[in-house]
Amino acid sequence: MTASPYTPPGFYDNALAEGRHRSIVGGRWDETGRAQMAILRDAGVQPSDYLLDIGAGSLRLGCKAVPYLDPGHYWATDASRALMLAGHAQELEDPARLDPAQLIEDAGFGFPGVPDTITHAIAFAVFPHLTADHLETALNGLTRFPRLGLVMFTVFLAPDADAAAGKVRQPDGVVTHPGKPPYHVLEADLHALAARSGWALTRQDRMLPRGQVLFEACRG
Repeated sequence: MTASPYTPPGFYDNALAEGRHRSIVGGRWDETGRAQMAILRDAGVQPSDYLLDIGAGSLRLGCKAVPYLDPGHYWATDASRALMLAGHAQELEDPARLDPAQLIEDAGFGFPGVPDTITHAIAFAVFPHLTADHLETALNGLTRFPRLGLVMFTVFLAPDADAAAGKVRQPDGVVTHPGKPPYHVLEADLHALAARSGWALTRQDRMLPRGQVLFEACRG
């Protein structure tokens, strides 16, 4: 398996020094942020709910979710806290609505310091860059939140086992792979993986940037 493109030493430092806090999270900044916010609203997320934004990057969703949610109700994790802080400084209309302490560096999906009040979690365009083992680790870690009723995440799918063994061109033109980023997975494998952690998956049929597929996970 090939490592994520975000893992080379100095990647984040160099990108932030060059002012690329938006581009390194995948481009289509506003379009993707609006898509994420629409997912939350369609899932029934209310301002009083507590959201965990997994792989939040430079707050592409956060800059829209923070004004919507009650103060203190947005929490975020990412492999780079510096990237999240860049978003906090440059993308929030009112930075005072988000305590930087709620931006937590977490590359291992252990969610340290995130409170038990979390009711919803979203990981958008995170797991296409990582192996399925990371998704399983995240779903296992999320079981510790007693009030968490809905987890939303995106992946690239392969249509069948034969196709999954090679390259797959996704509906939006992205080419995905079995052994290097961006990864694709089989839907059946996803359901099995989630079930091991006590989650039941529902596939949502909606057009998302780059041809990603949205899944919702509820406790099984």
